[in-house]
Amino acid sequence: MTPLRQQMITAMQVRGFSPRTHQSYLSAIRGLARYYRQSPERLDQDQIRTYLEYLACERQLSASSCRQALHAIRFLFVQVLQRDELDVPFPVPKQPQRIPELLTRAEVAQILAACTNLQHHMMLEVCYGCGLRVSELCQLRVSNIDSQRHLLRVIQGKGAKDRAVILTDTLLQHLRAYWQQCRPADWLFPSSLLPDRAIHPTSIQKVYSQAKARAGVRRHGGIHGLRHAYATHLLEAGLPVHQLQRLLGHSDIRTTLRYVHWLPGVAEKRSPDTDLLARLEVGRG
Repeated sequence: MTPLRQQMITAMQVRGFSPRTHQSYLSAIRGLARYYRQSPERLDQDQIRTYLEYLACERQLSASSCRQALHAIRFLFVQVLQRDELDVPFPVPKQPQRIPELLTRAEVAQILAACTNLQHHMMLEVCYGCGLRVSELCQLRVSNIDSQRHLLRVIQGKGAKDRAVILTDTLLQHLRAYWQQCRPADWLFPSSLLPDRAIHPTSIQKVYSQAKARAGVRRHGGIHGLRHAYATHLLEAGLPVHQLQRLLGHSDIRTTLRYVHWLPGVAEKRSPDTDLLARLEVGRG
């Protein structure tokens, strides 16, 4: 391991960056070093600009990939190497703001009904009923369930933050039934091949895609669509935006406000109905 790589890893650890951020930042710097075939610490502002243009124009990377590379490069030069002269704006493609294809309650119910494997069904229920990211879902442990307080503790979610999410009566009952039948010991959703390890996010994505296909739901997008559905359905049910921000684990309220923009005309109510799964069951009835 080169001293520069170790410096960067240490700087990320001190700041509490997630393992995923470690991986993406180091990968971005490796790409920069390979492009110029020299240590990145020797590069100047023009070389960085040329490399970012190469990513956008020749490799035609997405706007998010280009911005991620920029964040990694800026972190290396400004935070690690203390080269403040490189803390300047660099042109990168503008991030497109697209409205996702939002799942209706009926479509969520169809997807859940199409998932007959108990563990798989429970994973999708928890994902929708708690609005979790797939990385948070696969890292859940049985001990994260606080049945007395009706809370689910999400440990070290995005941005290395813990938060508590509401466990409604319906979801808690379903989790108890799941535990009585499957008896998970540590991980709430263990890997079928390696029971001492958590299920991999790719496996969960595959479960969702297969269930959606069987249900005949043709909306684009992966399992993150359940998190979008959770947010929009709670807003429709009257949950205030600042409470939704806390449940979703958003650092910036502007991220949560996108859901309000996607749902024009939604008025906040005084008594929100947060038991989304119960509403699905009523709809099926």
